[in-house]
Parts: sequence; structure tokens; C-alpha cells
Amino acid sequence: MQVSVETTQGLERRLTITVPAESVDNAVKSRLQQLAKTQRINGFRPGKVPVSVIKKRYGQAVRQEVAGDVMQQNFYQAIVQEKINPAGMPSFELTKDQDGEDFEFVAKFEVYPEVEVKGVDEIEIEKTVVEISDEDLDSMLETLQKQHGEWKEVKRKARKDDRIVIDFVGTIDGEEFDGGKAEDFTLELGKERMIPGFEKPLVGAKKDDEVIVDVTFPEDYHAEALKGKEAQFKVNVKKVEGLTLPKVDEEFAKLFGIEDGDVEALKAEVRKNMERELSQTLKTQLKEDVIAKLVEKNEIDLPAALVDQEVNALREQAKQRFSQQGGGANLPDLPADLFKDNATRRVTIGLLLGEIIKQNDLKADQEKVDSLIETMASAYEDPQEVVDYYKNNQELMQQMQNVALEEQAIEWVVAQAKVTEVSKPFDEVMNKQG
Repeated sequence: MQVSVETTQGLERRLTITVPAESVDNAVKSRLQQLAKTQRINGFRPGKVPVSVIKKRYGQAVRQEVAGDVMQQNFYQAIVQEKINPAGMPSFELTKDQDGEDFEFVAKFEVYPEVEVKGVDEIEIEKTVVEISDEDLDSMLETLQKQHGEWKEVKRKARKDDRIVIDFVGTIDGEEFDGGKAEDFTLELGKERMIPGFEKPLVGAKKDDEVIVDVTFPEDYHAEALKGKEAQFKVNVKKVEGLTLPKVDEEFAKLFGIEDGDVEALKAEVRKNMERELSQTLKTQLKEDVIAKLVEKNEIDLPAALVDQEVNALREQAKQRFSQQGGGANLPDLPADLFKDNATRRVTIGLLLGEIIKQNDLKADQEKVDSLIETMASAYEDPQEVVDYYKNNQELMQQMQNVALEEQAIEWVVAQAKVTEVSKPFDEVMNKQG
């Protein structure tokens, strides 16, 4: 086998591979002989069909089949011989294929870029530090109380966070419009789920009040006919409801799995959950910051094949999400452009982190892998069952090892970068995440 390597442009390579005629002709002959033993042709006994007859009938098809195998086998031998790392599958072009003559074909493909991670020591990172205060814990308990609260009608004016039941009719220039009318509509004040300006006049209203609400539809409103239009709503308040919160007592604690109803045990469990969610949030924010600045410092010439693979993976994920939501049956093929930017970024990140792992000879730290599994499992009712499930599943363990390696690569960048610690309140960090 003879191999010549040519760089066409950028990451594209062209291999011209020549295989001795004898090698290909012998392979064709051997396959024809095998066929002669199995083919049934009128006038000949089974297994006694002359090879010349088989060649006349099947020779062209057999040679095409052999040519495909020869190109595959010799391509892989060639890239090993030339120490080439292809990114994606090659395209083959058969250039010489005649009995008794050397076999020649061309393979075109892209290679992985040579990645050099630069500027790590110039990266400036803001590392957030958060202390969970007693006030944060009280606020979280109040959130839990609201989730288990009971709406009851009240005989007073509506306040923010109350719920009102209303009828309304909307008009534009005195004419009713489609979608502008409803009866027994429940609106929770303060959630801002209606168009801007709709809720404000209703704060302070009471049962049986009629309130006139003037609004302007946003320019980006989903209904084309209403964009930017001024409208007036006549709103009749039929009921005002306030949320009655349960007491944080024994019964409340039992709602969250504290069998003996110990309120202090509940608070300890809530704090533990807050700490777990905070830790994950801070880790995610730090990772996103590191990756954004790493990508900013390192521009990489990407193989189109890798980006296309990532586009297809993202497109498939989108299809699965739509399918799970009941909308995937008639989903058309989504255009690649929808995923191109995200795919490009993901490939860049993968190459940069991969190079950091390679250059620093990082191996998945088993303690980190165990910690990741235990942290994830702690959110479930039976954490040990989840831990055991992961540890008995090789594919899941490999996934966790990959996550651990990625985290170790991020930690390496942080160790080289200029880090400034900044204290922030729990609520600010978690609201930003949300």
C-alpha cells in the first residue's frame, strides 16, 4: 500500500491510496470461489458451478463489494501509518479499478485541529461566596408554607399576593376584540401574568367593584392585530381571596417526611436542601463563567464534521423534548441554523477541556465521582438505592466519570486564573439562577 497525504485547505485532508493489484484481484477471486460453492445455476450441480460462469454473472457486483471493503480497510491502515486523527467519516472516490492493475482511491476528510489552550493565567474570575442566614431559612419555610396554603375568601380590599376572581371585557376604540373577554377568571396579583398595566388598578379593589383598566398592548405581543394598540378593560371583581398559611408545627413537618414531626429536624432538612441547591448553583455559575472566558481567549478552527454531528445531536434532543410534550408526531425537520451557534460553542468547549485533560494527564478522581453520585442521590427518597443503581451500571458510571473529569478541568483553570471572592446574599444568587 502506498499513501500520499495532501492538505487541501484548513483541516481538510486528501489521501491518495494505492493498493497492489494482486491484493484486490485475489480478494475478488476468493469471493467468487466462495460463491461458486453456494450458488445454484441451471445446468450445473450444486457446488460445481465453474468460477468463470460465476464471474460472468456476478463479477461486477463482487468487485464493487470488494472495492468497498478494500477502501475501508486500507483507509484505516493508512491513517494509523500516517498518524492522522480524522474528525468524522471520510468520503471515498474510486480512481483506478481494473483487473490486473493497481487499485487506487482517494479519501477526503477533516482532521482534529491542534489545540493550544492559551491565556488561562489572564482570565479574571469572580467567585461568589454565600452564607445561608437564619433569615434565608425563614424565607424558605415561608415559601413552603405558601405552597401548602389555603385560599379563602376575605372581606377587604385586594392586596398584592391576593387572588381575585373577575369577569372582564376588553374594547379597542369602543369595539370588543377577540380574546378580550373572560368570566370567572382567577388572577393572582403580583405575578404579572397579564399584559403590563392590567394588574395595578386592581390592587385595592374589593368584591363587587367595577374597575376600568387602560392598557397598551406591547409591540411584541403574540397577536398581530393587537400589537401596540391601546385598549380598555371593564373588570368586575367577584371575589377576593387571601392565602391562609399553615403553622410550622408538628403536622407541617410531617408533610415533608419528618415522621416524628420534629420542627427542628424539618429546619435542618430544609437548610441541607438549600445548601445542596446553592452548591450546585454556585458550581454551575462558576463553570459558565470559566468556560465563557476560556472560549473568548481561544479561537479554534473547527472541523465542519464535528459541528454537524453536534447539530444532529441537538436536533434529536429537541425532537425528543417535543415528543415528550405530545408534539413530536408531526414535527418537521428543524433547520440546522437553529442549532449551529450552540453546536459550534459546544464543540469548541469540548476540544478545549479535552486538551486541558490531555495536557495535564487528568484522570477521573474516584472520590469526586462518589461525591457527585451521593450529592445527586441525596435528592431522592432512598439515596442508597440510587447510589447502588449507579455503581452497578457501567454506562452511568462512565457518564459520572466524564462529569468529574470536566469539573477537574474547570478546577485546573480556576487554579491558574486570577480569582476574586465576592460575598452575595442567598436570595440574589438563587433568583439570578432562576
